[in-house]
Amino acid sequence: MSAALSGAVDLSALKARADAARQAPSKPAAAPAGGAPVAGGPFVFDVTEATFQADVVERSLQVPVVVDLWAEWCGPCKQLSPVLERLANAGGGAWVLAKVDVDANPRIAQLFGVQSIPTIVAIAGGQPVDAFSGAQPEPQIRQWIGALLDALRDRLPGIAAAEANAQGGVEEVPEEPADPRIIAAEDAIERGDYAAAEQAYQQILATEPGNEDVKAALAQVKFTARAESADPSTVAKADADPSDVDAQLAAADVQVAQQQVGEAFARLINTVRNTSGEDRDKARSHLVELFGLFPADDPRVAKARRDLASALF
Repeated sequence: MSAALSGAVDLSALKARADAARQAPSKPAAAPAGGAPVAGGPFVFDVTEATFQADVVERSLQVPVVVDLWAEWCGPCKQLSPVLERLANAGGGAWVLAKVDVDANPRIAQLFGVQSIPTIVAIAGGQPVDAFSGAQPEPQIRQWIGALLDALRDRLPGIAAAEANAQGGVEEVPEEPADPRIIAAEDAIERGDYAAAEQAYQQILATEPGNEDVKAALAQVKFTARAESADPSTVAKADADPSDVDAQLAAADVQVAQQQVGEAFARLINTVRNTSGEDRDKARSHLVELFGLFPADDPRVAKARRDLASALF
């Protein structure tokens, strides 16, 4: 398991239940009873704080549950989630995909100690067993899932049952052809070379200026590069010295990365209100750039735009 998540989740109270489930008769996996199915298919479902216990923890006693922690404003999430959905349905129920909107369910994100999104956590037997963060190339995800199933096949009865059921003629969902330009950008992100990823996305936009997915991915790459280099202690530094504009910008990045979006927007609006000239323009430009990480109809963005207009005029 990744260092970011190791020890962050304590589900040891469920061990007895997991042991009992291993003694239960095997049966093929089916769509969850409590989770809300999504357009991704029968083995993909939305999970909330209210349904997490039944749809993730208890279901993981039979098959691995891969938890996709995402948000609407996250560009890499929009690249990764469709791949996971396609692979989950191709797996025929040997594993299932549980999608968690971290904005709507912040306590689940806190439970796993999530530092950034997308974060993917595999749950088996009521416990997290592996995890990774960031968008990954599809071949690497396939390899990760294959290794996960191989490691857990003897422990979780539902895996073999679903695989045996799938041999009855379920056709694998065909893989969509990958755009080599997107792959190049994703590979650069995987290496931590955000400058190369930014250049790759810019090249796509040069020929496809209306590609909204690439625009969102570019905004996310720019933000991620700043956020990863930011010192979390900057928030305290910014609070101690409101006149330090650069500290306010860095603190806002940290807060957005920690899903404290409203607080980050309010910080920069106050900076705009209390500065003038070049400092004011710097804070305003930074805030507008952060708006680009979110859908235009996000209520937090709409409110912040109104507050920004009031601060400017």
